[in-house]
Parts: sequence; C-alpha cells; structure tokens
Amino acid sequence: MSEAASVIAPSDITTIAELREFVHATLCLKENLVSDQFQMIERELTKNDRPCGMQFTIHGPRQVRLSAVWASDLNILYFYDTSGVRYLKVQLRQRFVITSEVESAA
Repeated sequence: MSEAASVIAPSDITTIAELREFVHATLCLKENLVSDQFQMIERELTKNDRPCGMQFTIHGPRQVRLSAVWASDLNILYFYDTSGVRYLKVQLRQRFVITSEVESAA
C-alpha cells in the first residue's frame, strides 16, 4: 500500500501531531521523496486576525515544492502538486482548534 496509508489513515487522526505526520507522508509520497530527508515547513493561516487553517510545504530536490492546506472551518485537507494543481482532497473526522502553539484542543 502507500506510505501515507501505512503511517495513519485520515479517519484515525486525532491530534495535530498525527495531522502533521499524515500530511508529511502524503506529500513525500507524491514525488517519491524519502520522508526523513525532507522537512516540512508549516504556517498558520489567518482570516480577520483569527486562525483559520494551516499551510504545509516541503521543498524537495530540483526545485520541487509540494504543499497542503488545512481549512479548519471545513476540516478539509487540500494537497497540491509541484505545479500548484490540487491532486487530493481529504475530509477529516476529528476537529481541531488552532491555538498559538497549534495544538489540539477539541
């Protein structure tokens, strides 16, 4: 099966740490990157000065850039390939609240 599926299933994500793990594995899988060789950068997204989601980015070799956006209001992850085209949309079951430390509070 896939590396992302072997790490954790989207329906089993219950913490922000598991969300990060799933996103990292899924992004690396898209371009066959070795996950422990490429770190993920994350950034909190805001709307009207309130947290509304997170953006995750991996910079790989040869100017490869993969990203994912978690829209917290819809509780959906959107995954984007190197050309910026959305290739995957995942509805999460567990809701999270973004705090300044970006931890699970739900």
